[in-house]
Amino acid sequence: MAGLSFCGNNVTKNAYSVDTGMLNNGCFVDALNLVPHVFLLFITFPILFIGWGSQSSKVQIHHNTWLHFPGHNLRWILTFTLLFVHVCEIAEGIMDTNHLHLFMPAFMGFIAATTSVVYYHNIETSNFPKLLLALFIYWVLAFITKSIKLWKFAEYGVGVLHLRFCITALLVVLYGLLMAVEINVIRVRRYVFFANPQKVKPPEDLQDLGVRFLQPFVNLLSKATYWWMNPLIIGAHKRPIELKKIGKLPIAMRALTNYLKLKDAYEDQRKAPSIWRSMYRAFGRPILLSSTFRYLADLLGFAGPLCIYGIVEHLNKKPVPYFEVYFMSSNELLQNTSVLAVLLFLALVLQRTFLQASYYVTIETGINLRGALLAMIYNKILRLSTSNMSMGEMTLGQINNLVAIETNQLMWFLFLCPNLWAMPVQIVMGVILLYYLLGTSALIGASVIVLLAPVQYLIATKLADTQKSTLDQSTERLKKTTEILKGIKLLKLYAWENIFCDSVEDTRGKELTSLRTFALYTSMSIFMNAAIPIAAVLVTFVSHALINKSKPSSSEAFAALALFHILVTPLFLLSTVVRFAVKAMVSLIPLYPVQVNGGFFTWGSNLSTLSDINICIPTGQLTMIVGQVGCGKSSLLLAMLGEMQTLSGKVYWSKLVLNIHQICERTSGPKDWNRYSVGYATQKSWLLNATVEDNITFGSPFNKQRYKTVIDACSLQPDVDLLPFGDQTEIGERGINLSGGQRQRICVARALYQNTNIVFLDDPFSALDIHLSDHLMQEGILKFLQDDKRTVVLVTHKLQYLIHADWIIAMKDGSVLREGTLKDIQTHDVELYEHWKTLMNRQDQELEKEDPEKSFYSREAKNQVDDDEEEEEEEEEEDDNMSTTTSRRSKIPWRVCWQYLSSGGFLMVFLMVFSKLLKHSVMVAIDYWLAEWTANGDVPVNGTANGDVPVNGTANALCLITSLTVEFLGLSAATNLHHNLLNKIIHAPIRFFDVTPLGQILNRFSADTNIIDQHIPPTLESLTRSTLLCLSAIGVIAFVTPSFLIALIPLAVSFYFIQKYFRVASKDLQDLDDSTQLPLLCHFSETAEGLTTIRAFRHESRFKQKMLELTDTNNTAYLFLSAANRWLEVRTDYLGAVIVLTAAVASIWSSGKSLPSSMVGLGLTYALTVTNYLNWVVRNLADLEVQMAAVKKVNSFLSTESENYEALRAPLLTKRPLFTIKIQDLCVRYDPLLKPVLKHVNAYINPGQKVGICGRTGSGKSSLSLAFFNMVDVFEGRIIIDGIDICKLPLQTLRSRLSIILQDPVLFSGSIRFNLDPERTCTDDRLWEALEIAQLKNMVKALSGGLDAVVTEGGENFSVGQRQLFCLARAFVRKSSILIMDEATASIDMATENVLQKVVMTAFADRTVVTIAHRVHTILEADLVIVMKRGNILEMDKPETLLENEDGMFASFVRADM
Repeated sequence: MAGLSFCGNNVTKNAYSVDTGMLNNGCFVDALNLVPHVFLLFITFPILFIGWGSQSSKVQIHHNTWLHFPGHNLRWILTFTLLFVHVCEIAEGIMDTNHLHLFMPAFMGFIAATTSVVYYHNIETSNFPKLLLALFIYWVLAFITKSIKLWKFAEYGVGVLHLRFCITALLVVLYGLLMAVEINVIRVRRYVFFANPQKVKPPEDLQDLGVRFLQPFVNLLSKATYWWMNPLIIGAHKRPIELKKIGKLPIAMRALTNYLKLKDAYEDQRKAPSIWRSMYRAFGRPILLSSTFRYLADLLGFAGPLCIYGIVEHLNKKPVPYFEVYFMSSNELLQNTSVLAVLLFLALVLQRTFLQASYYVTIETGINLRGALLAMIYNKILRLSTSNMSMGEMTLGQINNLVAIETNQLMWFLFLCPNLWAMPVQIVMGVILLYYLLGTSALIGASVIVLLAPVQYLIATKLADTQKSTLDQSTERLKKTTEILKGIKLLKLYAWENIFCDSVEDTRGKELTSLRTFALYTSMSIFMNAAIPIAAVLVTFVSHALINKSKPSSSEAFAALALFHILVTPLFLLSTVVRFAVKAMVSLIPLYPVQVNGGFFTWGSNLSTLSDINICIPTGQLTMIVGQVGCGKSSLLLAMLGEMQTLSGKVYWSKLVLNIHQICERTSGPKDWNRYSVGYATQKSWLLNATVEDNITFGSPFNKQRYKTVIDACSLQPDVDLLPFGDQTEIGERGINLSGGQRQRICVARALYQNTNIVFLDDPFSALDIHLSDHLMQEGILKFLQDDKRTVVLVTHKLQYLIHADWIIAMKDGSVLREGTLKDIQTHDVELYEHWKTLMNRQDQELEKEDPEKSFYSREAKNQVDDDEEEEEEEEEEDDNMSTTTSRRSKIPWRVCWQYLSSGGFLMVFLMVFSKLLKHSVMVAIDYWLAEWTANGDVPVNGTANGDVPVNGTANALCLITSLTVEFLGLSAATNLHHNLLNKIIHAPIRFFDVTPLGQILNRFSADTNIIDQHIPPTLESLTRSTLLCLSAIGVIAFVTPSFLIALIPLAVSFYFIQKYFRVASKDLQDLDDSTQLPLLCHFSETAEGLTTIRAFRHESRFKQKMLELTDTNNTAYLFLSAANRWLEVRTDYLGAVIVLTAAVASIWSSGKSLPSSMVGLGLTYALTVTNYLNWVVRNLADLEVQMAAVKKVNSFLSTESENYEALRAPLLTKRPLFTIKIQDLCVRYDPLLKPVLKHVNAYINPGQKVGICGRTGSGKSSLSLAFFNMVDVFEGRIIIDGIDICKLPLQTLRSRLSIILQDPVLFSGSIRFNLDPERTCTDDRLWEALEIAQLKNMVKALSGGLDAVVTEGGENFSVGQRQLFCLARAFVRKSSILIMDEATASIDMATENVLQKVVMTAFADRTVVTIAHRVHTILEADLVIVMKRGNILEMDKPETLLENEDGMFASFVRADM
């Protein structure tokens, strides 16, 4: 560096001469410019290092992110611009290495500007504004010195054509603006020159320790690079991210805030309010901001091809020698390859920063919109009428769809919105630049892309249609699967598994056909995306060769290639965006029309409607509503609660009396009468997914004494004691881990516990045995409620309790038959009273108060305790597994990936790998050929171009083949996994369904199958494609400039750590997003199911509040996940930019050593693609890791053991009607790990005998009935039917010869015919005969379609009693030799029950009938009665004989049932 000095070492003229005046010496002016920079560094460094500012914080605040000085963002933007101008100044000055004064001040200015922003940041976060005075002085000094320099330039005639003049002018403007920002801070904050400085308080969010999402509050640099996410993402490696760690949302992002914003925008529109307009008013500004970012990013994207053009064009041109202080023009600077390399780097960094900012803003807005819409939908659901739900106008599936899918689609639409208006601009700009480079041949090439765009659009619309049909098929399959799982016990008992399994497989077949079409279109779409640029480039260069009779230069060729790559993306995405826009518009349609308030809703033609109702409910008394099955008892309660549509008449609620006048014909939408909260227990018990205590207190304050009284009244204490955590045990979805009786008693306990004046109980005894019913009646209703003088309305079939009623309402066919006291009815309607008396099987005596069996306890939970213990053990094991997985969190689940690939078939895997490698090799070969072609001057113009056509054709064909192999590999795996899963589950032993929650099994068939079907194949395709593209790019760059490999090592290391940290954090946040979405969905469906209860209790606001909390929690997780994605993308994009910079620098260095410029172009074009694909590699890897969890879950179910369907030998049971049944020393358990439920049972049943089995809850009655079907583990003894040990029979044969009617009626959606005879083997006459026996013939005849009348899901369009009668009819259709009735008449009124008992005796006169009874009087006429206790037979004889023993258990049962 000899001869380098500050003012240069030119000997002829004295560089240090000041004869003409100091300011006329350029060197002195530049030295003067150093002064402000040195001043700032001298003042600020001590303050920064001593940390003075941080000690004097005035405001105690937990986040050091409070940005409270005005003009904060403007200051950051101006400072960044200042830094960029300084870089240009340094570059311009360095061109003359002898004159230090040309770049030294610029270099110091760069350091000072950096220091200024660091200093400012520290002052702001420590809230010490007085120290900003130093910055103010700096800006003033810098402004003055630069102005002097500009004035002198102007004086000497240096003008706009000279780069140095432009740079100086820019610096003057920037310093002036920064000075203005500083003056504004003094004006607003009054920290100096004013008597009373302004006091400021941090925003509410920052004072709240729970708010951890800091994106809105951090400074601009942290906002752009997501720096504030570092602690969370790096910390995730040590400890999993939990909900506590991500905290709450800032107020502006909460669902309530956004709901009110959207609601106000909707209500502000005077004429014809539109949801789209409201969305624009509420969320338009951020969308515009995002679009601005998007435009900037797209325009910066074109810097890449232009810089490549410049670098390749000017690579071998030597710079002109400089003389003295040389003033260069802007053009000359841009012809310097090193400058272009730095510009390319800066353009890439800025482009990516803007792009990620645009993504973030749209996603945040989308999440805000989703929160607002969810709150809106929830409010609508709370106002839905009950008939909407019961008649299937609004199903749970539709509600879940709205919440889970439709709102998300709107969110995605917002995300893609900026693309809609940014893409056309991008396309136009791209075409203009191509024309500038290559002339008309470029337009011909671009026309290829434009001509093929409609094809892409067509493919996109086809994709959308196919997706819709796939969704329909999968919904249908799920519906069928759900029904199978809900009715699995019945299917196994009737040996119908295969019929229903085939039905699911049929639907699955249709779904797979749709999926295949979908795969084909997806492959074509990917193929078009890859093939279009190849085709466009080919057409362009061939036409260029033909038109111009010359080849394009290397610089033109590679710039064009890069531009074509840019052009394809918007054209490809445009179709996707348009498709999503259409989807979103479709999604919006269901959101608002839910508010049909004045509609006519009937219960449907086949359900009783109410007419001519005139009743009064007396205050403080017990009113009972009685009547036959389906006469409208429950409807009357719902009508009083306003859950049915009143056509005429009124319901009056007063503090004293409830009057109903003329509730006419069809009874809807809940009207907000001025009524009080009503305690309400529905017939179909509805429980929250919460603890037992929460279900009983239901939001009311906890009162220990009252709670204990209620628990005792409902005899829940023994059940609670047996639960693993007492009353703090979480009850699963729909009370899945409790028996029917326990669920019902918890619902009754809820109604009792609430402090309401009025209590409605809808058939609370239906699932309880006689002792529990009596206890609930005596202690709960007569004592607890009546002592409080509460008004009680009780719907019941237990006529023996009528003597306790103060008022009775008897109903028939939807109207009131009689009302009054029991005495009134006895006087005025002797016939009805006599009818009741016979039904009650007793004279006018009172229920015996002193029951010998009074001191009983419910033992319903006894046989469950072992199950619970076992489940607990399983949970503990899972916890252990959890702790070991934490140590393996950063590892990729290769084993599961291998299981997935192998289930797709090895041939497909081989084809995929081979075709992928071949495709990428061919594509690299084409680009290499292009480099060679443009470099060699002696190759004929047309010769090579023609030779390239077949190579291009091969590449295009390979594009299609590779995407097809991946898609079909995925499909093959999906087909096999679902088929195996369905067969495993449907043939699993019944015990599996007892211990596995229904929701968990359903999840495998819904969410997990959906991931395997539709998500893994595209992720796998994208992952392999982006990985191979990155590898081929790095390979090409290394081939062109081997020195690049040195820089690759640190880049690879940093990439490894970025992906390692991100994958772990992303997985945690993804899990949090999934796990917080589930409670939200559950809350929506729980609300929809329990609408009547919630409204009866007047608890709408509490449920709304919970919904808002759940939405916010889910949105927090999603926001953090999207911020983590931005964190990754910003870092990988910057890494990509560094790769481009190193490749460019390496090329420029190597260019002197015989490296042709065409090869440099090749290397740089490939380097540019790396920036696009690096983050996709990591994102896809993280996605695949999360998605593979679905395969893992499905595989875990594939290890379930199946029931043993094959017999040891296959003896045939004859089809004759009479069998003897011999039970020898039978011991039965539900599982080898559990205690036996039947111990050494011995019995002999003669052919055709009618046998009654009775006993307390949990005595083993139902277990004995299951033993007949070989549904439980018979580990000792045997059951012999017709001389054959049933354990040696094939299950299908055994179960098809027996019939059973279960306690819970199960109906499947379809027709009545399908429900009676799914095997389709019976004639219509046989079916009508069965319906007549079951007292249903007239009702079915009245339905449109008769036997083919529709049965909705679960038979919801019939009352519970009617469903039970259908199940009886089903058993009669079967005409099997042995019929087992398991408490089959629990939900039926006594009159119908008596008729049925007679019918069973006649219809099955010659068959064996085993009846398990709750009501002992139903088995008094049996031939043989078996009394069970704790798994043993206590008494067994004819009923008359057993009754003679007055101390016997049977006799005591009969007395209690009188």
